[in-house]
Amino acid sequence: MLKKWLFIIGGGITFALGTVGIFVPLLPTVPFYLLTAYLWLNSSERLYHYFTKSRYYQIYIQKMLIEKQVTKSSLLKMLIMVFIVLLIPFIIFNSLHVRIILAIVFLAHLVFGYYYFKKK
Repeated sequence: MLKKWLFIIGGGITFALGTVGIFVPLLPTVPFYLLTAYLWLNSSERLYHYFTKSRYYQIYIQKMLIEKQVTKSSLLKMLIMVFIVLLIPFIIFNSLHVRIILAIVFLAHLVFGYYYFKKK
């Protein structure tokens, strides 16, 4: 019973963080929503079904990750946000090693993102 309530509360927190992440670029929406689905699946079938039928879950998880239905504009927005998030430490740290690693991470996002969304 305690485990169930901890999962419900944890799911509520991750749901709130994921929803805030829609509007705040530094918080990742998708991982928080995936964790919410996992926590609520293991705690309450009613909450899980409520969450998976919600508009944000349908947009960010169902259509984008599961069905791979992403528009070019939303893919471009995603890549711009990744670029901005990686650009901040690129500018702040005056280290060649850090800058090379950040550039590799960005290129990996481009390459793997392209192949992930291209493959249906």
